[in-house]
Amino acid sequence: MEDDALDAYSQVVTSVAANLLPSVASLEVRTPGGAGAGSAVLFTADGFLLTSAHVVGSAKVGSAEFGDGEQRRFDVVGTDPLADLAVIRVGTADAPAATLGDADELRVGQLVVAVGNPLGLAGSVTAGVVSALGRSLPVRDGRRARLIDDVIQTDAALNPGNSGGALADSRSRVVGVNTAVAGVGLGLAVPINANTRHIITDLMTHGRVRRAWLGVAGVPVALPPAVAERLGHRRGLRVVEVVPGSPAGVAGLYLGDVLVSADGKPVQGVQDVQRLMLRPAIGRRLPMTVLRRGAFVDVVAVPSELS
Repeated sequence: MEDDALDAYSQVVTSVAANLLPSVASLEVRTPGGAGAGSAVLFTADGFLLTSAHVVGSAKVGSAEFGDGEQRRFDVVGTDPLADLAVIRVGTADAPAATLGDADELRVGQLVVAVGNPLGLAGSVTAGVVSALGRSLPVRDGRRARLIDDVIQTDAALNPGNSGGALADSRSRVVGVNTAVAGVGLGLAVPINANTRHIITDLMTHGRVRRAWLGVAGVPVALPPAVAERLGHRRGLRVVEVVPGSPAGVAGLYLGDVLVSADGKPVQGVQDVQRLMLRPAIGRRLPMTVLRRGAFVDVVAVPSELS
């Protein structure tokens, strides 16, 4: 029985490695701040690769080496430090394009395989399981700070150089982009899901990510038991700041309001609002419900573009 299990495990890992190794490139980047290295995964037939924003930094060009040993120049198409994602492009791409999956389908304990170039060791493969889901990773771009939500935690061995590489499921679908090493035996990856697909599309078409702006800040708070039972969730987001003249201010949000839903979806923390603030929300009516002095109040805001 143990041999059969080991054989099945080995077959999955070797299959994923065979499918993805040709699609994962080793990157060399030079910026005024110095040289850097990382990984990237080809995801279109016409030469677009996905990597981590912190790998390319402020660079505009660099060098990519695929598994066939051929080096190709790449141009940076766009970066989004607030999601730690970047899209680069090589002039030609003889390698096969990897298939992007959906991290929202992952389950804790599921087998995942990391493919990248740690510590300069090209074409390295490690395997492990999904240790946890729903983690948050704080990132910053200048003065702006944000939480990358639904980050994948895995025990697959990740080391410097793995960043930007692929985290794949057992069907060789890329479900995450390795982004950080949080400690011994602990790796994190930015998920590939509906939200990040919007980001990738914006980077490919505009070279940057267009985000909506609401002009409100909040902190999670526990809801009164009766309210929690009625809504089906225990927490809301208490408004602690409203920027004067902002979409939130114009809509009539006030300090002390507790935001409990937005766009028909429950709001329990900052991430739930951030998740809505991508390009489709710009200029669109955003219905919200707040708890104000014990009563439910409906307001409608129209988020503007974050400059």
